[in-house]
Amino acid sequence: MGRPHRIPLPALAAASLVLVTAALVLVFFVAPNDQFLGFSQRIFYFHVSIAFTAYLSFGLGAWKGFLHLWKRDPNADLESYVAIHQGVIFGVLVLVTGSIWAKYSWGHWWLWSENQLVLFLVLFLFYAAYFMLRFSVDDGPQRANLCAVYALFGVVLIPVSFLAIRLSQKFIHPVVFTRHGANFGGWMLVTYFVTQVAVLTLAYTLYRIELAGKRLDARLRRLRESYA
Repeated sequence: MGRPHRIPLPALAAASLVLVTAALVLVFFVAPNDQFLGFSQRIFYFHVSIAFTAYLSFGLGAWKGFLHLWKRDPNADLESYVAIHQGVIFGVLVLVTGSIWAKYSWGHWWLWSENQLVLFLVLFLFYAAYFMLRFSVDDGPQRANLCAVYALFGVVLIPVSFLAIRLSQKFIHPVVFTRHGANFGGWMLVTYFVTQVAVLTLAYTLYRIELAGKRLDARLRRLRESYA
């Protein structure tokens, strides 16, 4: 049996639709152009929001892996897998939007000399390799344990990748918050917050949908095996 959820999926889907629509309106019709990058700066709202969402998804996958190892929670392994899968999906979007950002900011689609780009790519490839491990081992406790340990190792790369942005010598890459507060205000700050909430809500909705589908598939497989 799946765990009960307080927010039903239809409500989450409706909230995602409303928030994403509001974010698109704010990004393209309300937020002002950047004084240096002009209209192209608008991709910042999506790029940063998606990046934070990818980090949180990888972190959730590691946390669920830890719960599996600690409490032997039978649901934690599947939840860890789904969270990492969502993280990889959003990681692809981070790389795509980041490349577009780099093109307009630095004049190149990719710069191997920029640690902030390379370290996120390393993080992305590490978790992409998670699926190679998972599907190379037969289903069972051994696979769940190996995947949980692998997911936990990846946590080390998350703060390293995040700090690379903070320590970068080039401040073209957007830094939303500093120790002194937000780097911008007005409609730009409102637009960022709405976009971040929209992307997080969308990611959680997709996580719930995939998790429900995986659990349904597992139940159907057990039914087929029982009648075989």
